[in-house]
Amino acid sequence: MDYTTSYGSPVNYPHAAQRVSPTGPLLLQDFHAIDNLAHLARERIPERLVHAKGAGAYGYFEVTHDLSDITSQTLFHIPEGQTGAKVDATIRFSTVAGESGSADTARDIHGFAIKLRTDQGNLDWVLLDTPTFFIRDPAKYPDLVHATKRHPQTNLKDPDMFWDFFSQNPETVHQIMMLFSDRGTPDGFHQTHGHSGTTFKFVKKLDTSPTATSFVYFKLHVRTKKFKTLTSAEATRLAGEDPDYGTRKLYDAIECGDYPEYTVYIQTMTPEQQAQSEYYQRITFDVTKVWPYKEFPLREIGKLVLNRNPVNYFDEIEQLSYAPSRLIPYIETSPDPLLQSRLFIYPDTQRYRLGVNNQQLPTNAPIVKVANYQRAGAASYVSQGSRPNFQSSTNQLQFDGPIEAIDSQINDNQRQEVFHGTVYRELTTITPFDFVQPRALWLLWTEDEQETFVQNVTENLKLVKNIDILVAQIRVFLEVSPTLALKIWLAIYQILWDSWTETQKEVFFELLVEIILRLHPPFNFEEQLSVLPEHMVNNVKESLRQRSQ
Repeated sequence: MDYTTSYGSPVNYPHAAQRVSPTGPLLLQDFHAIDNLAHLARERIPERLVHAKGAGAYGYFEVTHDLSDITSQTLFHIPEGQTGAKVDATIRFSTVAGESGSADTARDIHGFAIKLRTDQGNLDWVLLDTPTFFIRDPAKYPDLVHATKRHPQTNLKDPDMFWDFFSQNPETVHQIMMLFSDRGTPDGFHQTHGHSGTTFKFVKKLDTSPTATSFVYFKLHVRTKKFKTLTSAEATRLAGEDPDYGTRKLYDAIECGDYPEYTVYIQTMTPEQQAQSEYYQRITFDVTKVWPYKEFPLREIGKLVLNRNPVNYFDEIEQLSYAPSRLIPYIETSPDPLLQSRLFIYPDTQRYRLGVNNQQLPTNAPIVKVANYQRAGAASYVSQGSRPNFQSSTNQLQFDGPIEAIDSQINDNQRQEVFHGTVYRELTTITPFDFVQPRALWLLWTEDEQETFVQNVTENLKLVKNIDILVAQIRVFLEVSPTLALKIWLAIYQILWDSWTETQKEVFFELLVEIILRLHPPFNFEEQLSVLPEHMVNNVKESLRQRSQ
């Protein structure tokens, strides 16, 4: 292959540059040299606001179990005597809060995005490695992102800023418990599960009438066959020794033929099930909650295999664009509030980062030919020819979408869910229900898993400087379990007590009394408060006695 300029003209000796003489200046007329310098200054595009650090690969998704009983989407149909459909997939793994140069093993939630290239357009599955998320109120999302980024004055990650947000929004505690378990430090990008978190719908066309449909709500789960995590110490060590550990591990696994493989499942909930109980209604669209497997068992639908590395990371992975709004017929969105906000912000982020025509990029383009009325804009290079860019009567496009898919029908305002109420502004409130599932998770953990969580979260909480923020967060854990709160209180006490002022000690001591009042009696002071000096134990007893009078 011959070396050329950016416009295709041959050039020998690409490191040479035009000058007036051996001692004179460079010449502006040297397009080749100037073009290379100008291009270098423009090689970086805005990094993702979240999910900036990542790695990717190619593979395939194969349908292994028929879903014709719940959806008319033919991708998930397996005719009798045949095998299921197999489509190409492009996958990107990522951390969430870190910048593009951050360590792969930093404690974080992880992204797991999958683009399926079907004959009906691209289907994007935008997943996390946890089945829950921090918040359910979409308007809190900017604050959540800001709190996990850098302080505007110091430009440093700030534990006070981080815990100030989470202590004020206790619905986050379920996700916090997952984040500070060993699940927050997976052993490589690919040795973890993926979960949709938010709720979608499978739709089925019925034969009872031309417009009749049924639907089920569903959540997606992509489970690796090699789940593995790191301890906090291992993750910290690797962050210093090999910050690109996850990227390297994924690339090397595929290169040596150890292809990552996943089983894909769904959980489904019918409208009838949802109507059965207030409990089901409350968890259907609340991404801070899980759907219990006992009531909503996993149903296998297919497998995902990663078997090819990219040739050029920037072109093929960095320029990838994912959005949960990219759906194919009979797979639809639900009223899930957080999902509704993601439907906008994900594609809009890519319009800003990559340009309005980002889906024309080869790494994002569907395998089907695109025909619509969108034209022009920056970096538009897929031409739709001379056809008018409006609904013309002389040069018409065909409108032949699948019957009764959401984008193929009009004016059927009783199609599925019917909503009653007025326009208003909603902000959810915290109730005891928000602590039921976190409490169940705490009790489900083994003693070793509980101790690991306490150690991990204490290592971060000990960095908080503001005693009020620290106390507020431990009070959140108190709502989950008084035992959990006591363990964290004692761990923090042993690290920070001697460095505090008398006022700080007084505030923290009162929290201990508050915790003990919530513990089930009898309380063994000498055993459970063995790390405290005798006079402090006596002070606790006296405070409890006074409060009981």
